[in-house]
Amino acid sequence: MLRVDLNCDMGESFGAYTIGDDERLMRAVTSANVACGFHAGDPSVMHRTVRLARRANVAVGAHPGFPDLVGFGRRDLRVTPQEVEDFVIYQIGALAAIAASEGLRLQHVKAHGALYNMAGKDRDLAGAIARAVRSVDASLIVVGLSGSEMLTGARAEGLRVASEVFADRAYDPDGSLTARRTPGSVIHDPTRVVERAIRMVRDRAVVTTDGSTVPLVADTICVHGDTPGAADLVERLRAGLERAGIAVKPIGQS
Repeated sequence: MLRVDLNCDMGESFGAYTIGDDERLMRAVTSANVACGFHAGDPSVMHRTVRLARRANVAVGAHPGFPDLVGFGRRDLRVTPQEVEDFVIYQIGALAAIAASEGLRLQHVKAHGALYNMAGKDRDLAGAIARAVRSVDASLIVVGLSGSEMLTGARAEGLRVASEVFADRAYDPDGSLTARRTPGSVIHDPTRVVERAIRMVRDRAVVTTDGSTVPLVADTICVHGDTPGAADLVERLRAGLERAGIAVKPIGQS
């Protein structure tokens, strides 16, 4: 039977600011990428999100990003591989401690935003993230864009990987995500999103912005928790996948 994981970026509120409907989202996803306080989140939000995941039986992963609250981690920063390795270790460690306080272990690590996109193309940054993961816990699964340097770097460090796809994002002909500043980069029609997701899992392919088709591997599908209507979207997405005979399970579950 075909299977896929549904992951969502969560815990992105901080201080007096609330972002995303984490409680409702947690009822439909199978893996939660929890912000670790650099691009979003704070210690209390992190703890609350991990507790929600435990109660919903959702797997927990670290979602480390650039130290950029103002830009929500979506701005490219000039950083060295060593700096990336250090702040990824820091963020994984913080969330792992909170997870341990709830009797959980982390399942995976998925970089956020600009760090994710840069490491997807930059072998040195991808290697830095992989080394950080291995040094903290070599059993963690590294999540990265299908076909990206992030996965190549993680495999080179002997780590398990999960190829990620985005049903609600447009793809460029080279297999990368279309930049958010480009009109049409985010797909808002739920019916279209569900159809794309099913094709990604079944056919291992996606139609790009120029109408061409590129191959991919869909181990896990991402829904952004801060996207308006994300809870409705993920509920329809899961229902559509299951109607199509595709099992929805965490990436770490056999």
